[in-house]
Amino acid sequence: MSNKVIDLLQRLRQTALDKGLKALISYHEEDSYLMRFANSAISLNTNEHLISLDFIAFDGRKRASYSMIADPADFGSMERSLSTLAEMLPHAQPLSYDPSFPVYQKDVVDERAYDPALAALSNEERLAYFNTLAAGLESGDVKLSGIFSSGTTTIGQISTANEHTQYFRSTDAQVTAVLSSESLKWEVNAEQSAQKKSDLNAEGLHADLALLVKHYHEDEGVQLPVGKYTVVLGPAATSELINIMAYYGMSGAALMQGYSFLKEEDEGKLLFSEKIHLVDDPREAEIFAQSADRFGIERKPFPLISGGRFQRFMWDQDSSDEFNKVPTGHDVSHISLVMDGGDKAPATLKDLVEMEREEDILYIPYIHYMNVVNPTQGMITGSSRFGALYLKKDGSVQVPYNVRLTQTFSDFFSERVQWMSKKVVAYNVSSSYGRRDPIALKVPRFICVKGIEISHSNPSY
Repeated sequence: MSNKVIDLLQRLRQTALDKGLKALISYHEEDSYLMRFANSAISLNTNEHLISLDFIAFDGRKRASYSMIADPADFGSMERSLSTLAEMLPHAQPLSYDPSFPVYQKDVVDERAYDPALAALSNEERLAYFNTLAAGLESGDVKLSGIFSSGTTTIGQISTANEHTQYFRSTDAQVTAVLSSESLKWEVNAEQSAQKKSDLNAEGLHADLALLVKHYHEDEGVQLPVGKYTVVLGPAATSELINIMAYYGMSGAALMQGYSFLKEEDEGKLLFSEKIHLVDDPREAEIFAQSADRFGIERKPFPLISGGRFQRFMWDQDSSDEFNKVPTGHDVSHISLVMDGGDKAPATLKDLVEMEREEDILYIPYIHYMNVVNPTQGMITGSSRFGALYLKKDGSVQVPYNVRLTQTFSDFFSERVQWMSKKVVAYNVSSSYGRRDPIALKVPRFICVKGIEISHSNPSY
């Protein structure tokens, strides 16, 4: 596979040179499969195989780009695209800075995140997985919906500077299963991220769904009073919060464009809980990490928060060029964030429900429609959904109707953090729109935070 991609990139490089272009050529291939469920039946089962090419030409401060869906057997269309790019370049508006041109120092072949068994997963295996996770939980009132998305992503890069190439290949799967009551209108879900076939664990999802369905059937539904609560976040809530926090707060581009809630003088300051350690870690193949960025910079572990102290901003190449900074190997389509676990034992939802409690705890596994209210304050808003539980001090359980949270990142990750579970899990935050680009984080299974304010509480499901 890598030889075919590299051969094509080298042919395209030579064509660009023949046309007098100084160019970066990028290759993206996806082999994607999607099985969707609705009303306890398969509603869609599809797959697609796409190859995309991105060409960027440079001439001093001028830069022009052209993208296409490619047929490997039709090299003529690729040649015509490079001709079009050559015609576009003289008309490009010059930048206000000198953009860097990628000069690769060595060949890179990175297939750590590729698993042939997951790449070859069959429709029968996807269906069997869903049948296992939903076994005995559906009824005339409770219906199953969800998705099983899996596939292979291949990325390649070459520039006209030399013949060195970069090649990356990964496999991924993203599973979401939802059980909903048609009469009562509640919904519970379970999710899984996989980089290899052996990561798939339908039995684990079944256990979580069975526990939630039991409580939603048997326990009292309540409208919680607005006010402050001790909240335990599930991995979905934690991952989405961290992902947005890093994007809006910890990138150099966000800083210089006025979006970040952090400032340059915050580097080295104790701004978060001393329990928090957050690293962009390219060693983590489980979350689809890449060993080099688009400009050939070797990626190394990059601490963002250490013992609660914010370390430094991430700088992609273009922002570094524009603002005269040193690039940090972050010219990638996604970073690979890892948050260390803590010292608490609960590793499953059952463990959390059964652990002894000194106070009432609101468990929020998922924050729905999370959006940034004010990026310079680091404030987000979203509502609980998909399986929240109110774990009472006396050991009983209630089912809370959806509540709204409007808080800052500091509220979630500062000194309010009470404990974190030892167990860490991978959570997939990939978008289902656009090109396949598997993104996941590794976070503690549970994080307990004190004093989270509920600003609105629904009177029903």
